Order: sequence, then C-alpha cells, then structure tokens
Amino acid sequence: MLDIIIGLISFVIPTFYVSGNQSFPQPLSYEEEVLYLKKYKEGDLEAKNVLVERNLRLVAHIVKKYNNGDRDMDDLISIGTIGLIKAITSYDIEKGTRLATYAARCIENELLMMLRAEKKQTKEVSLQEPIGVDKEGNEISLIDVLENDDNSIIDEVDLKIKVKELYEKMKKVLKSREKMVIELRYGLVNGNEKTQREIASMLGISRSYVSRIEKKALKKLFKAFQEHS
Repeated sequence: MLDIIIGLISFVIPTFYVSGNQSFPQPLSYEEEVLYLKKYKEGDLEAKNVLVERNLRLVAHIVKKYNNGDRDMDDLISIGTIGLIKAITSYDIEKGTRLATYAARCIENELLMMLRAEKKQTKEVSLQEPIGVDKEGNEISLIDVLENDDNSIIDEVDLKIKVKELYEKMKKVLKSREKMVIELRYGLVNGNEKTQREIASMLGISRSYVSRIEKKALKKLFKAFQEHS
C-alpha cells in the first residue's frame, strides 16, 4: 500500500497536472483508446503512459468524492492513479466494457482501501488521553492501565505510535515517487508488499532504478528520525 503512483505520476505524468496548475489532458476517443490498448498489449510501454495520462481526468473526478478538505489532493490523486494503473494493466478489451467503466471501479477500490487503512490509524489514542476515573475519582489515562498490564501491550501501542510517526516523516521528507515506492515495497497502503521487480513492471522502469529510489528514500527517513531523536 501500489503500476503505481507518481513514480507514479512523476514517472509518467508532468507534475503540474497533479498540483492543479493546469487542467488534465482530454480523454482519448474510443478509436484512440482501442489503438493504445492494442499497442500496450503488444509491449509498448509508452502507450501505457498515454493511457494513464489521458485518464487522469477520471481519477480527479472520482477523487473529489473522497476529498473532505482534510486530505492532501496530491496524495488522493496518487492513490487513485494506482487504481488506474492497475486497471490498465488488467483490462481485457474482449469483455466489451469500456476502459473508463472498469477503471472507475479499480480507482474506487484503491481509495476505499486507503480509507480503511486511515480508519485503523485514527483509532489510535494518545497514551496520556483520559479514558475514565478510578474508585477515588482520579482520571485514568491509557498509560496508567498499560503500566499495570502485560509488556507486550505496551510494545504494541509503541509500535502503532512509531508507525504513525513514520507516515508523518514520509509525507514531510519524501518526494511523491519515493513515497509511492516505499508504500508499495512495504505494503503501507493495503498490506500487500511488492517486490522491486513487481514495482518496476508496474511503473515501466528497471528494477535497479526502483532499488535506487528505495535506498534514497530510506536514507532520507533514517536521517529524519536521527534528527528527531
């Protein structure tokens, strides 16, 4: 949690589309869509890039339903683009369904998986947050309960806090494509870890390039955590 984000969009689509400084490119006509789909199935990766770019308007349209003002639009576009790329990769023109119809379901699924992951994260509570009172009327926090419980519970809560901190660091120090590669490699979006080779295939780049992106991103995160400590 990814043919997949802006290593995603940065690999395939100019970043000004994502930032919203320019309008998204117009969709392909049916005849153009069929032509590029056939080219892609024959191994033309540039055709795949065209299919992604010319369907970004669909991603943006669907993403609007999930933007409540608290979410970063670029992140939503990135997640939606993951669904779009998956749709293009698995689309079967012989089934008669238009690509846009099939892609819309894939984009929705990717966004819903992200929302489920977010929901799990929001269930985390501060260790100092009051959760009740004791027999004498004194406030009890979660840390008070944990100090008297099994150490494994403390470790589990500590892990959740570190995961939350990791997401914050990723958003702060990583570029879009670096963030995407890390999310895909370690299953941070939907729990499905991808190999470097799988990510390379999804993005239409070499495995060694994915490896370089991953190493660079991990170094940035390591440095960020060192500075924090």
